[in-house]
Amino acid sequence: MTDHSTSVSRQEALARILGAVRVVPVITIDRVEDAVPLARSLVSGGIRVLEITLRTSAALEAAKAIIAEVPDAIVGLGTVLNGADLERAASIDAKFALSPGATPELLQAASRSHIPFVPGIATASELMAALAHGFEIVKFFPAQQAGGIPALRALGGPFPHARFCPTGGISAANASEWLSERNVIAVGGSWLCPVPDIRAGNWDSITAQARQAMDTLAP
Repeated sequence: MTDHSTSVSRQEALARILGAVRVVPVITIDRVEDAVPLARSLVSGGIRVLEITLRTSAALEAAKAIIAEVPDAIVGLGTVLNGADLERAASIDAKFALSPGATPELLQAASRSHIPFVPGIATASELMAALAHGFEIVKFFPAQQAGGIPALRALGGPFPHARFCPTGGISAANASEWLSERNVIAVGGSWLCPVPDIRAGNWDSITAQARQAMDTLAP
């Protein structure tokens, strides 16, 4: 298992990445050719930290293209479900990885990996398992459906050192409310880059949405 100092350094790296922007677009890409213009449009709007979800067959190649051609983007892989997905993230030099949940096997694999990792949790028991493996920054998912802000506050009581990246039901309308919570380091959401806009190549619209989010939500 990874030693304590390595675990701490990975958590510090995550805190720097997420704390600097506080808004992480959750991106689903169907066509590799959309990846670079999409990333450039988000970066132009001030959003540099990107979560590329492993939900499509194009996702890994799309992330690789962004890493190679958009140097200002900080690319992480989302929907990481197992150790093999973590290895894929390492193989393309992703800067971080996120999961919607956290099996014991995934937590063990992540604790051995060098990649900063954000496990998904929805309950106190799941949070305890994440903390036991050294992961103090977690993804609260699905945030709205798992109880919303009242549930987040309840988890903050017995676990004051945990920090959360709520994802699931986060939108332009409620993101600021989530970010005002003391234990929220960032929020994730797909509203910044809707799939219809990506498919239509509405890059200017995506840039405008990114800029608006940065103007209203960034620290």
